Amino acid sequence: MQKTIKIFVATEFLILASSIISYTFFINFQVAYLSSFFIILGSAYAYKKMVNTQTDIENINEKRDFLDEIEDPYELYDEAPINEVHVDELDLKAIVKEEKQKIKILNIKDIKKGSRAGFSLFRLLPYLFLVLGFIALKNNEVLDISVYLPSLLVGIIIGYSVSKDLFK
Repeated sequence: MQKTIKIFVATEFLILASSIISYTFFINFQVAYLSSFFIILGSAYAYKKMVNTQTDIENINEKRDFLDEIEDPYELYDEAPINEVHVDELDLKAIVKEEKQKIKILNIKDIKKGSRAGFSLFRLLPYLFLVLGFIALKNNEVLDISVYLPSLLVGIIIGYSVSKDLFK
């Protein structure tokens, strides 16, 4: 946590020092940097929270051993018994019905489960800040795209490195 705060404060001091260049440069850099920084942090936190919740609720099957996956990726040598019935004795209609039941149909419950992190406040508020910041810069006629776009990249890089440390 201290490393995160140090990185954030150091970056903010560098951005503040950019006010020497011009106010337009400073304000574009600050708004773009904070927007992308908070978007990355919010997304990482929302997805981590969603994954932790899902692993607590659902029974997650453990993966096979790494070497076993390399040696037998398609589980051809699995010890489960294989149905070795003659072709004439197979009930194809029953097999088709059984396979159709295995197919999952997209329903509201699955949509809610998948969109939980997408509509998290931790993601929506930074995007709102991005949009409103851009509109404010444009309306006050201080928007400089040549500064704004690279500043988004700086926020993404710093946000990624910080979120990697914070949400291990």
